[in-house]
Amino acid sequence: MATVFESPRELLDNVGKHLGYSDFLEITQERINLFADATGDHQWIHVDPERAASGPFGKPIAHGYLTLSLASYFLPRIVEVRNISMGVNYGMDKVRFPAPVPVGSKIRAGAELVKAEEVKGGVQATIRVSITIEGAERPSCVVDTISRYFPKE
Repeated sequence: MATVFESPRELLDNVGKHLGYSDFLEITQERINLFADATGDHQWIHVDPERAASGPFGKPIAHGYLTLSLASYFLPRIVEVRNISMGVNYGMDKVRFPAPVPVGSKIRAGAELVKAEEVKGGVQATIRVSITIEGAERPSCVVDTISRYFPKE
């Protein structure tokens, strides 16, 4: 269940708050292949199960950028800002990939509101998203997402 803020201004009073976790999502070979097709990145460690079986990870792994892109999938399942005219992705800071995501892994994201500040017409929030494999100690991807929320007038 998402953490709900009734307005963008509520973000300002909740810096440091852990916002919760998403449900798990299984990383399938099909998803990896579709990402490879979309980006043109067909490196064997991602798309060749036979060769990857004898490679450094023992099976194919998800692209780091696939894992990163799933922050956009997970974030709305963790946090909801209501009474906005729009919310926009403004950017990212400090992207890291501490551990690979092997095919068949189940991953989820946790999120923490690390910064919130007023900007012209709205509030800018920096939310640290940590994507972790089920049962793993280290995250596979950590990114500080930056979003801007503009209230309804």
